[in-house]
Amino acid sequence: MKLKLLIALSALSIAFGVFIVSAQQDEDVRGAFLESRPKTTNLNGPSRRHRRRPANNANVAGTSSPAVTTNANANTTIGRSDVKRMQPAIGLGYTIFMRDASGRSIRIEPTHEFRTGDRIRLALEPSIDGYLYIFDSEDGGPPKMIYPDPRLDGGDNWIEAHVPIEVPSSEETEERLRWFEFYGQPGGDRIYVVVTREPLPIVPIGDDLVAFCAASKDKCPWQPPADVWAKIDSASKAEVKVATTKNFGEAQTEREKVAMTRGLGLDKSVPPPSVIRINASSREPVLVTVLDLVHK
Repeated sequence: MKLKLLIALSALSIAFGVFIVSAQQDEDVRGAFLESRPKTTNLNGPSRRHRRRPANNANVAGTSSPAVTTNANANTTIGRSDVKRMQPAIGLGYTIFMRDASGRSIRIEPTHEFRTGDRIRLALEPSIDGYLYIFDSEDGGPPKMIYPDPRLDGGDNWIEAHVPIEVPSSEETEERLRWFEFYGQPGGDRIYVVVTREPLPIVPIGDDLVAFCAASKDKCPWQPPADVWAKIDSASKAEVKVATTKNFGEAQTEREKVAMTRGLGLDKSVPPPSVIRINASSREPVLVTVLDLVHK
């Protein structure tokens, strides 16, 4: 009996230790992500939602770096490779909101099992300036690119650090287009959210995507070739640090709504995303987040 008790206490001690380490890791990841948020969100400032990538973006994080940068304090020259090493690891925070009976957006767990008629929306918050792609694979079928969309911002997919993106947009003119709705036979959707520092090669965006869909409506949404998709799928297996915020069941705040629809940066006073993922290495040029949405 004493031996069994000692074994039980030992197991409990180990489990408690793992819990403390896990909680500390969560706090570290969450803190690193939120630290780069702006100090304040100017809710009275001009809307920036429908803006396209700056034409002159040589010094914008996530795009091509200048060949050299001079550090005046140290009086040294920093090369392109050094600039890349100094860039922070790519991070993405996401929250799944579900529409309740009163029309409010409620945070739900990613593992939630959905029923026919449920409506959801993704809220995405990148930690860097860069590019966003979203692919959807229905019931294990071939992936299709659902973002960028040629109908939105001319197919542009430029994103800014901590300026949230909602997919689909709550500003769509028709209610049915403002949410992903589960219908038909039960199944599953695997969503790939891809954040990159620079545009993915071969993948059409902007004017190229608009032209492609105009000329080949039967081939739009665009589907990536096997070799392109293999690289994205491989990137999804890279090591990442993850933190989860236990705010499920809470409604979207008014500050979140305003920032979301007007393209404003989220400050530290706004609730953190439900899930935060950051590449373990700052050298990784891509962060791929996979969401499995189960329809029962």
